[in-house]
Amino acid sequence: MNRYDLSRNLIRIWVQKFEAGALDEAAVAADLVGQYEARIAAAMNSRPRPKSAPTSVIVGPSGLPSRKDAS
Repeated sequence: MNRYDLSRNLIRIWVQKFEAGALDEAAVAADLVGQYEARIAAAMNSRPRPKSAPTSVIVGPSGLPSRKDAS
């Protein structure tokens, strides 16, 4: 417990919630997120993209100077 800096009380609360079935909704929500992520990944992979397109999903706006261009 010290390794992750968790208190015993917090773990007891989690166990009580688990035993009461209160964590079922969180598990369902996590499954849905996983399904949505898989669908998005499949859609991204199914579209042909031009060779000049960036390979990363996270891309900033084009036309902004880079840091090395600014100095």
